[in-house]
Amino acid sequence: MRTDTAAQQRGVGTPGRRDVILALLRASVEPRSISSIADELGVHPNTVRFHIDALLRAGRVEQVLGDSAGRGRPPTLFRASRRMNPTGPTNYQLLAGVLTGYVSREPDAADIAAQLGRSTGPALVAADTQGRAATRTRAVADLVELLAELGFEPEPVDGRRAREIRLRHCPFQSLAEQHGEVTCSLHLGLMQGALNAMRAPVSVDRLDAFVEPDLCVAHLVSAPRAGELS
Repeated sequence: MRTDTAAQQRGVGTPGRRDVILALLRASVEPRSISSIADELGVHPNTVRFHIDALLRAGRVEQVLGDSAGRGRPPTLFRASRRMNPTGPTNYQLLAGVLTGYVSREPDAADIAAQLGRSTGPALVAADTQGRAATRTRAVADLVELLAELGFEPEPVDGRRAREIRLRHCPFQSLAEQHGEVTCSLHLGLMQGALNAMRAPVSVDRLDAFVEPDLCVAHLVSAPRAGELS
């Protein structure tokens, strides 16, 4: 009965060929050629080239030129990139939870979070709107657009007459349920900082969280005079 080696190599718990090629490059002191890798694995060079190309596109492998032994072009060699995998697993939820939990233990947690939001909000505003005095209508429209990009799912508003912005989703809901004072104060500060960067004649003075299971409400007011936001 014939043994299917390729199937065995891709069995449960066994690294795929691409992972094996990357491991060989990581273990090698010197860059390696496609033919040398193919010889070691006992496969056709085109098979190795296919996986090398994918690793190059992913930034996992780098292409270098080797030393030429004579006339002609120097050989093309490959080595593993000496950096972390930019497409590897992430766990920002854990980081956000740790930082939010730390701030929540401070006696003035809400003020700290709001200030963090106000200092971060301007960085979220498009460069061509910063420092340019916006009309109320334009500022509210830009804020609604920003909140939509951040995942808050704001309802459409009439910027000239609006007194509130209704938010139908919280992209940080699990954190808000654990540390609502910090998370919601941060969101309030983000909105205030963004509007301040627009030099808008409107601001947000209060954010009512979860007034309904699927609704938070940001209340709009005339902007404070310069220096009143701390």
